[in-house]
Amino acid sequence: MPSRFSSSKGPSQRQLRAGELVRHALVEILQREDLRDPALHGVSITVTEVRMSPDLKQANVYCAPLGASIDKDRHPEIFKALDHAAPHLRHLLGRKIDMKFTPALKFRSDESFAEARRIDELLASPAVARDLKHD
Repeated sequence: MPSRFSSSKGPSQRQLRAGELVRHALVEILQREDLRDPALHGVSITVTEVRMSPDLKQANVYCAPLGASIDKDRHPEIFKALDHAAPHLRHLLGRKIDMKFTPALKFRSDESFAEARRIDELLASPAVARDLKHD
């Protein structure tokens, strides 16, 4: 599985700090702002991670629609709407954070929740449970 890092050594402390600053600000913005796109109406977005480029001008925002009522088929529509709202969100972000440049935002689906669920289901399967059972 490919890493989200652009280099093999990982992000710098500066990138990590900036990513957390942007993540916290975006969480607050998404909580309070009423985005007009119908695809985002009534959808809560969980921002799990923000990965900053080395120059801090680009931000990959990993997020997931929150709630069991959100159909998996709607996810592409939701992410398209988030990307469409990105310039407006960037404008609001620029007012909240103190950085030289406000990064351009690219929203990406965070698949870690689905992967964790898949691993839990695999571990709970009868075949694995049988192998894990002590004699």
